[in-house]
Amino acid sequence: MKTKFVLHGGFSREKAPTQEDDAFFQEMLKDAVQDVKVLLVYFAEREEKVQLRIGQDQEQLNKNKGSRVLHFKVAAEETFIHDCAWADIIYLHGGRTVKLMEALKKYQNMGQVFSGKIIAGDSAGANVLRHWFYSKNSKEIGEGLGILPLKIVVHYEDGIPNPLADVEPALETLFLREYQTVVQHY
Repeated sequence: MKTKFVLHGGFSREKAPTQEDDAFFQEMLKDAVQDVKVLLVYFAEREEKVQLRIGQDQEQLNKNKGSRVLHFKVAAEETFIHDCAWADIIYLHGGRTVKLMEALKKYQNMGQVFSGKIIAGDSAGANVLRHWFYSKNSKEIGEGLGILPLKIVVHYEDGIPNPLADVEPALETLFLREYQTVVQHY
């Protein structure tokens, strides 16, 4: 099976869930097995928000699971590679891209670790999968893990010039608006 990447442009966790939120979680689950193991990765999130996010994400996934049976595990940095091997779906939750990159760059061959799985990345989670990303909050260009051969701008708004235009111009830039979901297979 090819690796399925479900990329999301970001959304507010402080508002009530919307149909666009549902679309992201439905796409994440769409090609999953009936009895699915979901790894929730909060390495980008502020520590004081993790328990709240776990509840929100489990609620959204359960709401959109259909007849699937879901098993959840929250990733730990100490056991991350083992946690990934356990999972069918790996959800890289949004937050601070730099914080997530610092955690993930400790591990080698992430493309192989993710191979054949469903990888969902929301905002910062989508950023780290690309070669290059633009962080709207810090107004910085960063280098991702390079698993997907593109550049990315999340939380994109129409009319904003491409901040990655001069970075590896041969690579395509993916612009993801908030609440927008894009699926890619590699």
